Amino acid sequence: MEWNFVFFFNSIFLGIGLAMDAFSVSLANGLNEPHMNGKKMSTIAGTFAFFQALMPMIGWICVHTVVQYFKSFQQYIPWIALVLLLFIGGKMLIEGILNKEKDEDNMSVGIAALILQGIATSIDALSVGFTISDYNLIMALVCSLIIALVTFFICIVGLAIGKKFGTKLSNKATILGGIVLIAIGVEIFITGVF
Repeated sequence: MEWNFVFFFNSIFLGIGLAMDAFSVSLANGLNEPHMNGKKMSTIAGTFAFFQALMPMIGWICVHTVVQYFKSFQQYIPWIALVLLLFIGGKMLIEGILNKEKDEDNMSVGIAALILQGIATSIDALSVGFTISDYNLIMALVCSLIIALVTFFICIVGLAIGKKFGTKLSNKATILGGIVLIAIGVEIFITGVF
């Protein structure tokens, strides 16, 4: 593969495709925390971008080192994403149903939940390592960074949209956010298994 327009075009569209789950989770986070500040939005988007860049590189490394082990692990990716998102989404759903009125601190997305969300939404990006396996190390890194940038901006948009509607939906936002996360987990599972 060489440095050309097609390389950058493909990298951007890989980023868009991979960022859709992160966008949806960002939307749910914005719904859940409508008064989120810019620093928190950047942290959330940055976390998703980090994992979206990390996973293709791990996949690329696997292709160039331990491909036979990765192939056997790949069948579990939809299951892992399903369990993680069902856990996070179910927790949000239960909290939304049980707590009619919540203060702003309880609505905040914690670091542990954010890391789980980052892993769950990016674990399918491991398979991108196969897609970019003909790239050299520098090209694979650049592709992963482009994916990260695209993901970051898409997640900022998702958070902003979620915040806007989260304010209007008030206490129903946590329930809606939980349902969105569960739906994403089921979609990843169905797409990955069937």
